[in-house]
Amino acid sequence: MVTIKQLAELCGVSRGTVDRVLNNRGKVNPEKAELIRRTAERLNYQPNPAGKALIARRKNLTVAIVMPSVGIAFFDDVIAALKQAEQKYALFGLKVVWRLSRGYDVAVQAAAIDELADEVQALIINPIDDPHIVEKINGCVSRGIFVVTLNNDAPQSKRHAYVGPDYRSGGETAGELMSILAGEPKNFGVTLGSRQILGHRLRLEGFVRAIQKIPGARIAAVWEDGDDDIQGYETTKTMLTQHPEIDALFLASSGGAYGTCRAVRALHAENDLRIVAFDTTPPIVEMMKAHVIDAVLYQHPHTQGTRAMQLVYDYLFNGIESDHDQHIMQNEIRLLANL
Repeated sequence: MVTIKQLAELCGVSRGTVDRVLNNRGKVNPEKAELIRRTAERLNYQPNPAGKALIARRKNLTVAIVMPSVGIAFFDDVIAALKQAEQKYALFGLKVVWRLSRGYDVAVQAAAIDELADEVQALIINPIDDPHIVEKINGCVSRGIFVVTLNNDAPQSKRHAYVGPDYRSGGETAGELMSILAGEPKNFGVTLGSRQILGHRLRLEGFVRAIQKIPGARIAAVWEDGDDDIQGYETTKTMLTQHPEIDALFLASSGGAYGTCRAVRALHAENDLRIVAFDTTPPIVEMMKAHVIDAVLYQHPHTQGTRAMQLVYDYLFNGIESDHDQHIMQNEIRLLANL
């Protein structure tokens, strides 16, 4: 592999001149600069990773992780993957600061971004869908901060990349699956975490689109549970009591799913309802084994966390930005047999 020293000798210049040209630092004679670039391209010059890591270490590169994940079991695997990557990239000098919160409070998330913006070079965020958060993300980008949205997107922002599922497709898949499992049920109940989360709304849109293909099918009720099991229990009991005609439940987010299933069991309705949910968290698996939940869609949480940190590392340490601004995880159908 050709080195900077060899490039300098071939082009008749100093190593410092080669470094300035390849890293766009300082002024170099245009003809010399063009010669260096052509020679580097012809010889397929690649930067030395160890050398770049040493340079990056001196810069104290830091990534912030901002997520409203406290109390939501799905994020346990995402966070575990992020922490594994944190340990891996710490060897190269990458630092990670964490801001994990409970619930979908726009002011809390905006304050976390403001607090960290002066000390980080990258941001991984699960954004609340609000114009104020979009404004904060755009402000980070304008300051040169590399922004990755994780698990939920902010497509109207200037973020650099999104890592997560296709929510609308997930909702459509759940609707199609429901029609197969339940023999075309007619009256659906839906629970979701919050309409403040874009992905939850998109899942509902996809689900509605799918069940429109079922003759006579309708959404009887939609309830928000804040991705909280206590709220999930109470809202589900109320929904099923007010709408006894409901014969199938779609749990559009997993945060309050355990509470929903406990309510179903408390009402002794587990044999009367078909239920499709998301994720394979321990509480969800427990309810699948109890034959309360019929099927789930899996979102690859570990891969999401790993991919997000890889994008940050590639950009900060190697100057590589992905060719894609969306890194979509496929929704996988999981039944009790293939858990």
